[in-house]
Amino acid sequence: MIIANNVSKHFGKLKALNNVSVNCTRGECIALIGPNGSGKTTFIKCILGMVVPDSGFITFNGKNILHDWQYRKNIGYMPQIGRYPDNMTIGQVFNMMKDIRRDAGNQPLDESLLAEFGLPQLLNKRMRTLSGGTRQKVSASLAFLFNPDILILDEPTAGLDPVSAEKLKEKIIHEKSKGKLILITSHILSELDELITQIIYLQEGQLVFHKKLDELKQDTGEQKLSRAIAAVMKK
Repeated sequence: MIIANNVSKHFGKLKALNNVSVNCTRGECIALIGPNGSGKTTFIKCILGMVVPDSGFITFNGKNILHDWQYRKNIGYMPQIGRYPDNMTIGQVFNMMKDIRRDAGNQPLDESLLAEFGLPQLLNKRMRTLSGGTRQKVSASLAFLFNPDILILDEPTAGLDPVSAEKLKEKIIHEKSKGKLILITSHILSELDELITQIIYLQEGQLVFHKKLDELKQDTGEQKLSRAIAAVMKK
């Protein structure tokens, strides 16, 4: 579904990505992890078309994304920090996005998270008045709204209360069961154990490994992701 072929990106003297190659397929929930500065955000931006690699390329369903920008309508993106016009209400933000995404055609909207998070009761609240957690709820609801084939979730539970975080995790598991591809970044590895099927680990812009979770656990003899990652890094 998404294939990165020897993707490299430099920002001045900084080598953000160095010949990264991965193959991400349908029905997988993949954790994109690594220390700060490892290249995770740059890689996500390359997939989204926000950053153009210096070398290598990325394909979506066999087509080079550089020549086929319409692939982005198949992606739902939840940024780590959602930035919205301060004076707009929640309802206006959703209406704006629906207007922008008219190309979604007859695809039914998925407003389940909107309801789960109780946002219909807050539609008249202006974005500048919202807490960080409520902004996260808006971002999550927008990511799933257009029934995308691919979901890219950057620190999705950051700022969410425990109940809302569980609702979001249940939604992620449900969407994975429908055959969607989900990429998640998170520094809280304990939250990923029940969600993911594969791990992509980046360090200093290089791909350290891309493995199935079961394979990683078998290789390390550890059952928790955090311990398994620690065991790999010690080697």
